[in-house]
Amino acid sequence: MFKGNPGNSFGSRLADTRLSKMRKLFSRRRRSRSHSLPAVLPSTDEEDRMEIEDLDENDELVFAKFMKAHKCYDLIPTSSKLVVFDTQLNVKKAFFALVYNGVRAAPLWDSRKQDFVGMLTITDFIKILQKYYKSPSDGNMVTDLTQVQMDELEEHKIATWREVLHDYSRPLIHTDPDSSLFDAIKILCTNKVHRLPVIDRMTGNALYILTHKRILRFLYLYIHDLPLPAYMEKSIGELGIGTYENIATATPSTPLITALNIFVEKRISALPIVDEDGCIVDIYAKFDVINLAAEKTYNNLDITIEEAMKNRREGFEGVQTCSKSDSLATIIERIVKAEVHRLVVADNNQVVGVVSLSDILQYLVLRPVTNARMSSKPVTPTSTIFS
Repeated sequence: MFKGNPGNSFGSRLADTRLSKMRKLFSRRRRSRSHSLPAVLPSTDEEDRMEIEDLDENDELVFAKFMKAHKCYDLIPTSSKLVVFDTQLNVKKAFFALVYNGVRAAPLWDSRKQDFVGMLTITDFIKILQKYYKSPSDGNMVTDLTQVQMDELEEHKIATWREVLHDYSRPLIHTDPDSSLFDAIKILCTNKVHRLPVIDRMTGNALYILTHKRILRFLYLYIHDLPLPAYMEKSIGELGIGTYENIATATPSTPLITALNIFVEKRISALPIVDEDGCIVDIYAKFDVINLAAEKTYNNLDITIEEAMKNRREGFEGVQTCSKSDSLATIIERIVKAEVHRLVVADNNQVVGVVSLSDILQYLVLRPVTNARMSSKPVTPTSTIFS
């Protein structure tokens, strides 16, 4: 099922060396025992040391062990581009920079505080549009002041937006290069955020932005070397992976402002688009909203989603679907190869649910640890490494 050759674009030389040794250990152990995990390379942190026998007690911990064995710096490419904005930069330039560089978010640097204070995301743009937009359908109630507010949005400084959205009081959620990927996943899922800046606490430099997508892709590169738990061949329906209740959808004729409101109110990142028969025909994601900034077409948000999607730029992920009967292994392969952030679960082309990257990582990595803790019989004496 899982194929692929680990490339040199991931991780530092140290990470490549560690993984090379791990593969040799995998190969050696498989010859004598098919379901064993190799010992992790020596670590200065005693809590990070793991023994092969530990995993043999519970195969479900294989992915948690893998993530605990790797640091955030293992995902940082030897050469990468990171966009950082000063809070005094005006919004127009900031969003054009996001579009130009093909990124969805950027860390914010406060020159006065000499520190990173937050992130600029598409959600920020959506919330600002929500706050200032007044529909032309309200008749002549749109005041000159409101129109001026919309026109001046792009001239606002990022710092002004943060004050309006009260983001200035919310601390930046981040991690450091030496933190384990397990801890990074826990931070992402617990705080329900999609991006986690990696900041070197020694230098204060922002090095990378971790996402669910990048972490799962990293795991997929080496998953063929791991002893796969039996649940990997079970269906996502049987495993209960995904969301299947109160699934928000829209139609091509849904007003764009309605879609933006749904994004914020339901805290979702994409809306499946269905036709009059309820069949899925497309998907409208938060990232598509950045086109409003790029094209400066946000003065009329009463246009339909269909009209808004005509301005899509290159790189559209497309709508990727799956079935509740598909195995978890199939789902992982499909979502990684398609390079998407979620799969729409469909039955006879009708939307029945959504499986996100967060759902998958939660099940693979965090769930087994939680179950092990709740078990009356401790898995191993070293299970405290997951604290």
